[in-house]
Amino acid sequence: MNVLLGITGSVSAYKTPWLVRDLRKAGHDVRVIMTPSARQFVAPLALEATSLHPVIIDPYDPKIQEGGSWHVHLGQWADVMLIAPCSATTLSRLANGLCDTALMTVALSLPSGTPIIVAPAMDTDMWEHATTQRNVEQIIADGAIVIPPDEGELASGLVGKGRLPELEQLVASVVHRPSSDDHRPTSNVQRPTSDGRRPATITITAGPTHEPIDAVRSIVNHSTGLMGFALAEAARDRGMLVTLIAGPVDLPTPFGVERINVRTAADMFSAVQQHAEDDVVIMAAAVADFTPVAPATGKIKKDSVGDEMQITLGRTQDILSWLGSQKRAGQTIVGFALEHENVIEYAEKKLRTKNANMIVANQAGVSRSGFGGSDNTITIISRDGTPAPYPPMSKRACAEVILDHILDLRKENA
Repeated sequence: MNVLLGITGSVSAYKTPWLVRDLRKAGHDVRVIMTPSARQFVAPLALEATSLHPVIIDPYDPKIQEGGSWHVHLGQWADVMLIAPCSATTLSRLANGLCDTALMTVALSLPSGTPIIVAPAMDTDMWEHATTQRNVEQIIADGAIVIPPDEGELASGLVGKGRLPELEQLVASVVHRPSSDDHRPTSNVQRPTSDGRRPATITITAGPTHEPIDAVRSIVNHSTGLMGFALAEAARDRGMLVTLIAGPVDLPTPFGVERINVRTAADMFSAVQQHAEDDVVIMAAAVADFTPVAPATGKIKKDSVGDEMQITLGRTQDILSWLGSQKRAGQTIVGFALEHENVIEYAEKKLRTKNANMIVANQAGVSRSGFGGSDNTITIISRDGTPAPYPPMSKRACAEVILDHILDLRKENA
């Protein structure tokens, strides 16, 4: 894909040589246009070295003028234009069609239908200013796709919204673009595929749940959420509309995936209920089986309980069983089973008793399997009764295998 990268005068422009590198690693040809102020933050030579193309800054540069209508030719070359970072100034130029830089000259010369993706980066107060938000709404109305800035520590020392999104998200935005009528990258807008069919909807749960004992303590488990997030990315890459229900994990939201954050097993169940009609539901989260019946509203003081403390636990909702009992015709329900022993036996029992279509079994306490780490070792148990074991592999590779099995099941049941 031919990617036209526009870089503007934001301090986060220093990251763009790595952005160019990552885009090229993903197989894209990249050409760069900078605004004059962007040179204050990143050297054009660094961008020429990483893109392997001359960088355009001055629209009246004699070298590019030799090509005649260079801005038209460059616009026709591009499959997509990504402006990252986009300053408040360039955002205003886009909203008002002000054609006074090389970047804007090309942006306004793009053929109809060539997408423009805009990733604003600025201080929080600038981003939240009414004028900036009005400009954002205007360019969305004009057909641009806006990737909202991330939250975090900014160059000013303030903490808030305004950071350039992670490079991985920017690279993903080039291929996995949301619809231009919705600027939120986490929004799943249902739209037909090229052949007119509705894309499959899929909900995936990931991570642990935290069950409160008191205001500061919880019962937790060691789930990292990596397997569920890998499944979300793999499903997105296959064109599915993905909802990711995530427990308390510190992982970035995959681009193009709708994320719902939950904390407790009850929260998880409530969120799953809202998406229980999806075509596929994968319960990859490690949901607590028990929760304190009466968590304290404040902090329990050790002096108030003595040397021992008893906590009464109650069963949480068995979400997989509930999904199985509600399963509609044509729906696919998938569960996970992490066991220390008799893994296949317990997984097969779970498949039957929960009325699931498939169980992904893995063994705890062994190398390259279970919680933590980038790898997993899985066995697929489905209704045909024949376990399908796989060797240790990355969780992303496991996700691809799991989705292959799911799609095969859906074809058989179509």
